[in-house]
Amino acid sequence: MVGGHLIAGDWIAGEGDVFLSEPATGGARRFTSATKVEVEAAANAAEEAFAEYSAATALQRSRFLDRIAAEITAQADGIIGTACAETGLPEARIRAELDRTTGQLRLFAQHILQRGWLDERHDPALPTRVPPRPDLRLIQRPVGPVAVFSASNFPLAFSVAGGDTASALAAGCPVIVKAHQAHPATSELVAQAIDASRRAEGLPGGVFAMLQSATRVTGSALVTHPLITAVGFTGSTAGGRALFDLCAARPVPIPFYGELGSVNPLFVLRGAGLRRGADIARGWATSLTQGAGQFCTKPGLAILPEGEIAERFVQSAAAALADVPTQCMLSNAIAQGFRASISKLEEKPGVIEKHGSVVADGRDMGPILLRTRAEDFLADPEMAEEAFGPGGLVITVSDPQEASALARSLPGQLTATVHGDPEDQPEARTLFGILERKAGRLIWNGFPTGVEVADAMVHGGPYPASTNFGHTSVGTMAIRRWLRPVCYQDMPSTVFPVRSACPSRS
Repeated sequence: MVGGHLIAGDWIAGEGDVFLSEPATGGARRFTSATKVEVEAAANAAEEAFAEYSAATALQRSRFLDRIAAEITAQADGIIGTACAETGLPEARIRAELDRTTGQLRLFAQHILQRGWLDERHDPALPTRVPPRPDLRLIQRPVGPVAVFSASNFPLAFSVAGGDTASALAAGCPVIVKAHQAHPATSELVAQAIDASRRAEGLPGGVFAMLQSATRVTGSALVTHPLITAVGFTGSTAGGRALFDLCAARPVPIPFYGELGSVNPLFVLRGAGLRRGADIARGWATSLTQGAGQFCTKPGLAILPEGEIAERFVQSAAAALADVPTQCMLSNAIAQGFRASISKLEEKPGVIEKHGSVVADGRDMGPILLRTRAEDFLADPEMAEEAFGPGGLVITVSDPQEASALARSLPGQLTATVHGDPEDQPEARTLFGILERKAGRLIWNGFPTGVEVADAMVHGGPYPASTNFGHTSVGTMAIRRWLRPVCYQDMPSTVFPVRSACPSRS
């Protein structure tokens, strides 16, 4: 363990402020926060590497991604053990996440070997037309050095070698990762695997860098550096919005692809509630508490008809939650944030029922269920804010019109779910007509936790779920965030600058 930063292929301790890791088990380690000096060095190295890496063939980049996956797999035991100690997550969860991390690296590696991802378009010259048309070729090209902010809740799949890093490297962009302070040792081990892969493939040192930090100074310096051309972020709404505003305020603004907050509403319609309400409640409780409720797709709201359906749902969900043991939260700060969010909700006069309770201190947290009415929820927008942890809010509606009004009131979401039976489909069509403008993924008779890494997946949505609803952070379309279209007019192959996709024009 260096406890420092990987810049231009070298590990340096750095001279920034020292911070200690806060592992759930085991001893703390010392790390240093990157200063503006380290940010400057990493950005310059990335810019220097960009010309060579952006011109690398799809096959070269594919081999690099495959090798990273193989190197992480070879170091799996050490990475998994360290991640479990730092995060408190169980080994089975971390092992599955490691497999997802290597799987998405290999998926991107395979995907970029298919030329369609570049969205190439060709309009041949029409010299005899009046007026003549030139030869026009469009192709997507990498934007430049990319900054990536690791997530707290996925120490591997949304972290140093996670989806943002993998997709940017697939696109041909050098990457500078700001590691998350909740799991710095895990981050260093994964960065070592990426650097070993880079060396084996003979790529320049600036293709990948990792900066440790427990201060906002590093992140601010990174997103405002003039050589950074785009940013990927997964984290809190407050933190993401601050960085988003910095990107927009630059002399040359850059795109900020941030995944921020989501409560992922789940609607239970009357027919489904009458026949399957108890089963849906138990499934909701399982989804709600998976990973201690620290998934961005946790279904934090359950909306259902008042009366018998609601009573049975709450009773079944409360019973299921009572059987869930306390779970270790990812960090002390996240545990404190969850306690504060629940305390704020509990004090609302519209909250009429409570099952379970949060733990007063420490990182171990038990599940909690609160209940309110739609009229009170609609009157208080703060109730729609995310509580990041194993807590859920049941909302009862008087009729389908009130359910539609509640759907319209919601801010942007990653997901929205509807449970319905055949007779519920007319109401479901109305709801989905509203919800498709609110969420990036719509689910029928399921639960939102579990995000498949696939071509058709959309992990994003209107603000604040994400800052750019036209893109996704999961799935192969994620690569397009780091590309821009360039048109080459009457370009002979002898001067065409793109080695990886030369046109046939002579």
